[in-house]
Amino acid sequence: MLFGNAPCWFAIQVKSGLELRIGSALNDKGYETFVPTYQLHEAGRDRSDRPLFSGYVFCRFDPLVRAPIVTTPGVIKVAGYGKQPASIEDSEMEAVRRVAASNLFARPHHRAAPGHRVRIAQGPLRGLDGEIARAGEHRYFVVSLSMLQRSIAVEVEPAWLELPRAEMALAGGHIQ
Repeated sequence: MLFGNAPCWFAIQVKSGLELRIGSALNDKGYETFVPTYQLHEAGRDRSDRPLFSGYVFCRFDPLVRAPIVTTPGVIKVAGYGKQPASIEDSEMEAVRRVAASNLFARPHHRAAPGHRVRIAQGPLRGLDGEIARAGEHRYFVVSLSMLQRSIAVEVEPAWLELPRAEMALAGGHIQ
């Protein structure tokens, strides 16, 4: 995405395991940050918050003034193409933020193949467009950050889903 000097959302690559600490350090410097997490339940251990995008902190800043970001201990670099930082699409960032705020069951997701395109018609994610993945009887709405080539999946109720009009005609109105 092209940008002027307006603050945009960027993915900051950080040392794994330090996401929350670095997010807090950047907040202390006056930046808006976002580190979406999920709770990991391991047998014999307490619940622990883990980042949905391991190794990344999302930060809103002017790309022409990134020295305070990259000099923060634990920061590796601003994600981008070569030495050019690449901002995250506003629609993708908004989808991730809504999933994180929804309190629905979400996890990192490794997409092997694209799923069916759907629109969320009901529930806390109403209005979002994306793909649906299926595992047994469960339906997962997949939210992707194309620049990072990473995704998260959130479990949704099948009744919340609707197909876009073109796909509805092809599928006979049913989500498989």
